[in-house]
Amino acid sequence: MWRVVRLGVLLLAVLAAYGWWSGHARAPATTVASQAPADAPRDSQALPPEAIDALKSIERGGPFAYERDGVMFQNRERRLPERPRGYYHEYTVRTPGASDRGARRIIAGGDPPEVYYYTDDHYRTFRRLEWPQ
Repeated sequence: MWRVVRLGVLLLAVLAAYGWWSGHARAPATTVASQAPADAPRDSQALPPEAIDALKSIERGGPFAYERDGVMFQNRERRLPERPRGYYHEYTVRTPGASDRGARRIIAGGDPPEVYYYTDDHYRTFRRLEWPQ
């Protein structure tokens, strides 16, 4: 009898873990990018102060805190509007307390930049920014 109960509890635990994992793995599919066009205007007032600092650095042409700031963003997942190769460039938005670059970025399009996008989840979702304000 106890063997059947233990087997049932184990089965329930496995099913619960699978349900959590599969729901967690699918979470990026329900994103701002899939619910609204990436070029829909967004309010930059909702940005963290480090993003505003990064935007000001981009506007000035530097200095940038990270070596990879300004590299070409390839838009491989096609979450931003299609543009010619080299149109988008990425910049790090500092994350307080992080020991690496973190997941926050600003993507600038054009040279000089004419459009800006913000992501805080390493390119899963984007918000178009109105900048300068």
